[in-house]
Amino acid sequence: MNVPVKRTIAPVFWLLFGAGGMLSALFGTGMVIVTGFLLPGNPPDYAVVLGLARHPLVKLGLFAIISLFFWHGAERLYLTLKDMRAGSDIILKSMTYGVAALLTIVTLALLLSIGF
Repeated sequence: MNVPVKRTIAPVFWLLFGAGGMLSALFGTGMVIVTGFLLPGNPPDYAVVLGLARHPLVKLGLFAIISLFFWHGAERLYLTLKDMRAGSDIILKSMTYGVAALLTIVTLALLLSIGF
């Protein structure tokens, strides 16, 4: 009696959630300290920051960190709303993962718009 196993794409979202959580733990605190406490007291020159952001490796790192933060937050929000029975599963997934996908595309577009 071999019942075929139903395949799901849930591991993809768990991978994005785990990667976002790891980056949040490793870099999130440092980013908050640097951008929230250290830079306002001694702001760098705009040209220096723009030159740094135009470097392809920095751009790739910024894209990874920002987009994975969105996916991590989307998974946390989805699971919270699911536990609260806030709506049907398809609506909750569309809202949370859809917003994370949209913000990932916006992040990519903004990073590409500043040039190389």
